[in-house]
Amino acid sequence: MKFPHLNSEGKVWMVDVTAKQPTIRSASAQAKVLVSPTVMEALHDGRVPKGDVLAVARVAGISAAKRVPDLLPLAHTIGVHGAEVDLELAEDHVMIRTTVRTADRTGVEMEALTAASVAALTVVDMVKGVDRSAAITDLVITRKSGGRSGTWERPGFETDRAVQA
Repeated sequence: MKFPHLNSEGKVWMVDVTAKQPTIRSASAQAKVLVSPTVMEALHDGRVPKGDVLAVARVAGISAAKRVPDLLPLAHTIGVHGAEVDLELAEDHVMIRTTVRTADRTGVEMEALTAASVAALTVVDMVKGVDRSAAITDLVITRKSGGRSGTWERPGFETDRAVQA
C-alpha cells in the first residue's frame, strides 16, 4: 500500500498537486451536539446567556472552513468558494450540517469536517454555562463530489438536507 504523504524515503511530505487541473468539488459533513433538556429549552426560548448560539456557531463554522491549512499541517491552501453551515434543533441535540465548495486541485472534505467540528465546539462553549454535559458525536463526512474519485455518499446518513453541489 502506498501512502501519499510519505515520499520514497518514508518521510512525511505535502503531496504536490501542482500538475492537477482545478475542478469543481464539494463536500458535506455533519456533527451532533447532545444537550440536556435544560439547554434545549434555553435554545428554543433564546435564553442562553452568551447570546444567539446558532448564529455564532454558523459564523464560527464558516470561518473555520477557511482556516484548515493553519490547523492541519499537510492540508493544502485552497480557495474556499462557498461554505454553508446549517444548525437545527432536534429533540435532544443540535444537528450541524456543512457543505463546502471549491474549484481547485484538491478536495474540501477536511474543510467540511472542520466547519462542522468548530460549529459544534462553539455550541458547547456557548451552552456550558447552562449545563456542562453537552457532548459532540457523529462527526462524519456525508458526501463528496468532484475530483478523480467522483461522487461518494455515506450509506445510511441523511444527505437530502445537505446542500448538493
